[in-house]
Amino acid sequence: MSLIPKKGTVYVVDDDEAVRDSLQWLLEGKDYRVRCFDSAETFLSRYDPREVACLIVDIRMGGMTGLELQDRLVERKSPLPIVFITGHGDVPMAVDTMKKGAMDFIQKPFDETALVTLVERMLAQATTAFAESLQAASRDALMAKLTTREAQVLERIVAGRLNKQIADDLGISIKTVEAHRANIMEKLNANTVADLLKTALGQNAPKA
Repeated sequence: MSLIPKKGTVYVVDDDEAVRDSLQWLLEGKDYRVRCFDSAETFLSRYDPREVACLIVDIRMGGMTGLELQDRLVERKSPLPIVFITGHGDVPMAVDTMKKGAMDFIQKPFDETALVTLVERMLAQATTAFAESLQAASRDALMAKLTTREAQVLERIVAGRLNKQIADDLGISIKTVEAHRANIMEKLNANTVADLLKTALGQNAPKA
């Protein structure tokens, strides 16, 4: 058994066994971990949002369709990149799925090289989204350490208010503001105001 880590997980959802087998053979041959499902319902019951993964799904299936599955994932705010498998007549429908966030669609019979390139793109996007979600969770955990008053002081620091202005805003002394600032810096593991802004603003922080 290979100890080399797989490149990522590719979920395949299609009610056609031949399509599932074909995609599994192709993608496992490129060292991807592939998990196949014969229905959208089964996939939803097993999907782990903590995995770096992407989804290849047929637009037309018995039971829940690929379009309905996409809607469910959008409702859950899932970052899972999706590509749809379509028949020729489904192209207008597939274009509509892209307006809802799908990365692309591929027509049957599909071009293997193009499909593998798409999977690489989707997993690169999934890796970025996963890293961003970890950063957001870490930021939220740090911010949760602040007291209500510290959060009020931080909000004004971020807005560019000076200590004296913050003291006037909150009806407290400048010394108290300075004490809160020191606590905030310590709790958010910040050495400089730039570090503080980076944590407080997350992705909206100004770039250096």
